[in-house]
Amino acid sequence: MSSLASAPAFKPFNLALIQLGGVGPNKSENLKHAREMILNAANGNSGVKPDLIVLPECFNSPYGHAHFPVYAETIGFRHDKPYDVASSPSESVKMLSDAAKETGVWVVGGSIPERDPSDDKFYNTCTVYSPQGKLVAMHRKVHLFDIDIPGKITFKESETLTGGNTTNFFDTDFARVGLGICYDVRFPELSMIAARQGCHVMIYPGAFNLTTGPMHWKLLQQARAVDNQVFFSMCSPARDMSAGYHAWGHSMVVDPYGTVLVEAEEGETILHTHIDPKPLHDARQGIPVTTQRRFDVYPDVSK
Repeated sequence: MSSLASAPAFKPFNLALIQLGGVGPNKSENLKHAREMILNAANGNSGVKPDLIVLPECFNSPYGHAHFPVYAETIGFRHDKPYDVASSPSESVKMLSDAAKETGVWVVGGSIPERDPSDDKFYNTCTVYSPQGKLVAMHRKVHLFDIDIPGKITFKESETLTGGNTTNFFDTDFARVGLGICYDVRFPELSMIAARQGCHVMIYPGAFNLTTGPMHWKLLQQARAVDNQVFFSMCSPARDMSAGYHAWGHSMVVDPYGTVLVEAEEGETILHTHIDPKPLHDARQGIPVTTQRRFDVYPDVSK
């Protein structure tokens, strides 16, 4: 990974979040619909072409621990080696690469279930593509969604998934972007490390539900944004009450002051916003917590 000093200059850019709906049991149809929505977003249905497009968590399959092994794909990406998309065994990777290349836009490909043949384990994995269609970064969900709220929801990703063991970001020509997935947002260390490594923006595809969404979806994004004086964004699937898992929706973007810049409702939509670096610089200058850390009292988690 690059050092803090090598982070690109933070420049204005346009961000689009695809709150994808209609995800069903047919993977080919899911991929076809996701591709159409990427093209719609890139065509600037807001009148402005985005520089970066984001899909939600688990966009190519139904969400649920029983589904993950069934829909899992082998990717085979390594950070230290160029990746040959043409020979990739993953149809989702090929679709996302083609869509990024066709539109000339950065694409954060939400997440998909991934099978690693080296250990035969399954992961919840986000992949990132350059405007040239190159697979440039990958993040495996570090913290697995294992919760039990009596009378409301019990869910255990660990029944089929394994947690990733790396922190990850990628560099564009306008920002350094940190990655996480859904439940990762509850663990402040991940975004703190990313911010200490020079990330300006954090993007977490996520699928909170009708119990945890009203509780903490907005609050957690605001907290991580204010903690680290970064832009924070989570992209959710659309809510589908006929599905086995009911996503909260409400994809949003929060600025470094904790202000919600844009927020979706529950249904399928494409959310556009303009990211202006000024609030980040103003926040860090006016309330300089990023330079007032007391690492003589507590350790720097990014080391």
